[in-house]
Amino acid sequence: MTSNPHGLRGLIVDYGGVLTNPVQETFGAWAAQDGLEMAELKVVLGAMLEEAAEKSPVHGLERGELSVADFERQLAEALRRPGSPEVVADGLLRRVFAAMKPADGMTAVVRRAKDRGIRTGLLSNSWGFDYDRNGWEDLFDAIVISGEVGLRKPEPEIYRLAAERIGVQPEECVFVDDFAANVRGATTVGMVGVHHTDLATTIVELETLFGLELAEPPT
Repeated sequence: MTSNPHGLRGLIVDYGGVLTNPVQETFGAWAAQDGLEMAELKVVLGAMLEEAAEKSPVHGLERGELSVADFERQLAEALRRPGSPEVVADGLLRRVFAAMKPADGMTAVVRRAKDRGIRTGLLSNSWGFDYDRNGWEDLFDAIVISGEVGLRKPEPEIYRLAAERIGVQPEECVFVDDFAANVRGATTVGMVGVHHTDLATTIVELETLFGLELAEPPT
């Protein structure tokens, strides 16, 4: 594959669950550590996400409007159940993401795309934890973190901002995310969306879209 059949010039990727191990795995490790049931955790977080935007603690945290300490307090309170061990609010988000680790395979795909002339960007909804940004300056042409720009996925404006910062039109971008709702948000502004479920499938989709060899060369 040597030609770009669709005129696509930009690749924007999510962080957690795309450039890292699956978010479900990360949250599962946290739930086990804090003695929580995953089913209950999904109910609590789902309810927070479904609240009206101006009231949702998750929305507020991701936009940088709610402090980490306040979010931790609200989440710990929401998880409190009679007869169950207390969920300690202090350091809660550090525990949530303690099991998160880089997915080197997907990072290498982004690097190969950049080496082949594709503009690259990172677009992440931040939960207030510190990103390991080592090597990002070489991997990405631009980085958009929700809490730093006051917007969050799937709001249309944040996708347009990411495209603008890497210097291409939204219609020239492919966006990769592990959450289907965020992929749908990207398509509303004209991006091509790829729902990331596993590395091999995503590589095939990206190679088809860009007309480039992005898989690791055989040894």
